[in-house]
Amino acid sequence: MEVLIVAAHPDDEVLGAGGTILKHISKGDKVSLLILGDGESSRKKGADIKKRSQQAVKSAKLLGVSNLVLEKLPDNQFDTVSLLKITKIIEGCLNKVKPQVVYTHSGNDLNLDHQLTFKAVLTACRPQPGFFVKKLLSFEVLSSTEWQVKDSSHCFCPTVYNDITSYVDKKVEILDVYKDEVKTFPHPRSKEGVRVLAKYRGMESGYEFAEAFQLIREV
Repeated sequence: MEVLIVAAHPDDEVLGAGGTILKHISKGDKVSLLILGDGESSRKKGADIKKRSQQAVKSAKLLGVSNLVLEKLPDNQFDTVSLLKITKIIEGCLNKVKPQVVYTHSGNDLNLDHQLTFKAVLTACRPQPGFFVKKLLSFEVLSSTEWQVKDSSHCFCPTVYNDITSYVDKKVEILDVYKDEVKTFPHPRSKEGVRVLAKYRGMESGYEFAEAFQLIREV
């Protein structure tokens, strides 16, 4: 089976679906990864786009991703790029990979780049006769998804849970590739924060550790 992960920034792929990527690959599935933004350019000081790209390459290798596509959309400025352009980038990747399953951000995230990534993926994956994408899911990213307004129209509401008990240690290890992005607990984007969320999602679903997703469409 072909699987595609569409992430806004380098590190989102690990935070949102790192355990699930590892699990897919352990089952013999092929996982491709499209990262749309550079993840750095919004920082006035210390922005190192090359370093972040190298980290993404290392992360993909450790995850076992077979195909990595790195775009360079401006960090936290996806709204300066037309939705059509973002959609076309995603469509190009979709047509090359032809995935049956696509994972991407929640449309309810606080981060604007995440929101626009979701909109562009949803547009690129609009159902048509004979279309190869059969399942579309959104994931949660710590320090974005949970920081959104807590009401029924904004909250991430998972409907699919994936047991990652055998993969959570590896997920946390790979996250350490992005050292500059990993914070100290109780910041949510910390190693302990990742484990706490995975344990909470596991508790919700009867597993020790789990990743949670919202099913957007399945045909």
